[in-house]
Amino acid sequence: MPVLIKVKQVTNEKAKGYGKYYGHVVATKTMSYRELCKHMVEHNSVYGEDVCLGVANKLQNCLLEQLMEGKKVQFGDLGTFYLSAKSTGEASEEDFNLGTSINGLHLRFAANRQDINNLSSKTLKKRAEFKNIKELTEVSGTSSSSSSGGVFIPEGGGDAG
Repeated sequence: MPVLIKVKQVTNEKAKGYGKYYGHVVATKTMSYRELCKHMVEHNSVYGEDVCLGVANKLQNCLLEQLMEGKKVQFGDLGTFYLSAKSTGEASEEDFNLGTSINGLHLRFAANRQDINNLSSKTLKKRAEFKNIKELTEVSGTSSSSSSGGVFIPEGGGDAG
């Protein structure tokens, strides 16, 4: 399946790209954690869905535990998970309060950019096949004024983005 793109015009007059058209990736579905584990089993795994789900749950728990202990976690050849903090700037180090100056803690992911598993933007673009979502809506007979905003949603529903 190709990467689906919806072309949208920027209509906010205050935006830098006002009036221009930009491509946005369309997600046809959000795959659940359980569905991902089931999909893994379908790849001729010797383990059943329950084992895959158990291993994935343990991996998730351990990943979060290690992140909270201040470690970055490399996730195979995909890349590295790490945490970052958003905080308010204070006039001095003494004014910085861990309880009130930190506004958020964010889970981040940095894709691998080395060797054959390079997942940089440039390499991903080379590997991807793109399809304009408008072509699919025209083929399916869906008008662009439909309730889905002209977005073709395959079986199972999904999220358009």
